[in-house]
Amino acid sequence: MAALYAAGFTTAFGAHGVAATLGARSAGSVTSLMTLGALLALYDGAEVVLKPVFGSLADRIGGRAVLLGGLAAFAAASGVYALAGGQGWLWAARLGQGAAASAFSPAASALVARLNPAARQGRAFGGYGFWKSVGYTLGPLLGGVLVWAGGLRLLFTVLTGLALAVGGWAAAAVPRVPPLPRARQTVLDLARRLAEPSFLAPTAALAGATAALSAGVGFLPVSGRAAGMGAVATGAAVSVLAACAAVVQPRAGRALDTGRLTASAGITAGLLTAAAGLACATLPGPAGVLLGAALTGVGTGLITPLGFAWLAASTPKERLGRTMGTAELGRELGDAGGPLLVASIATGASLAYGYAALALVLAAVPAARLLRAAARPRR
Repeated sequence: MAALYAAGFTTAFGAHGVAATLGARSAGSVTSLMTLGALLALYDGAEVVLKPVFGSLADRIGGRAVLLGGLAAFAAASGVYALAGGQGWLWAARLGQGAAASAFSPAASALVARLNPAARQGRAFGGYGFWKSVGYTLGPLLGGVLVWAGGLRLLFTVLTGLALAVGGWAAAAVPRVPPLPRARQTVLDLARRLAEPSFLAPTAALAGATAALSAGVGFLPVSGRAAGMGAVATGAAVSVLAACAAVVQPRAGRALDTGRLTASAGITAGLLTAAAGLACATLPGPAGVLLGAALTGVGTGLITPLGFAWLAASTPKERLGRTMGTAELGRELGDAGGPLLVASIATGASLAYGYAALALVLAAVPAARLLRAAARPRR
């Protein structure tokens, strides 16, 4: 499990270390908010296309092989920019990193579910989410320090070594989990499965959580810079977001396993809290950045382990890879769509309006559900 947690840390550290650094420093490649939004979305765009493919491959040949191949590819993609440099290679490296993460991220999620009994799914995904949040926390902070010390190429060099080290650890520690026999499934069967509330509800919530997380990591540094905060200070402020998510996730998982919290109630509270965080980010000054980061982190920390545990509990084990990959597709649509929504509205108006628009999207469904529940006659 520790090696799987390290794989989750790697994708989070790599994705958000670079993303937050680009937004805070405008390191020669970000010339506008739309360019920043496109760079943030590029990593996730590759994942949108490829995660269901690699998830299904993990069901077919085993998650361990897909995990190791993805980590090796992540190291190679990072090494390209570390060696070559240049703006064009930065775009190519981010695309390659996203494609590689498409392999080892759903494979790791499926292995977490396979290696833990149903009664520990909340704790298992809480721990996995905790270490991903540690990556999100350290990524902006250490990314800013590394870029300050040696430029983007030093950051990509560190990512290359990290992926190689975690790949070696996983090869030694993660057991082989043989694929399970699967009944033949038609496209119509798949469509029915994807339309079930047990899949749609947690996947939509995960998409909303990652939209808020990605927009916060990408654009809160811009707000921090406008408030007079330096590069390291903005990285530290954004790390508050991931730190709050890291603290909340294991506790949410334990509460789910012990019956003190239901997945539906926890996810509703998480969406509303994340929306409140984005609303606070519209406030001027460092206080708005810090409060927005904290509340957004708490909201995403509630949603993530509950959403994955809900999916794992409602999916046959022989289909876990595909379900996790398809659910990750929904997450990555949110991860890519969140920054693009904020950037497109900010370009025409201001960044505050971009935050507000995303907050309204997150709050719409849970607010409507709460209103319906309040209007329902009591018996």
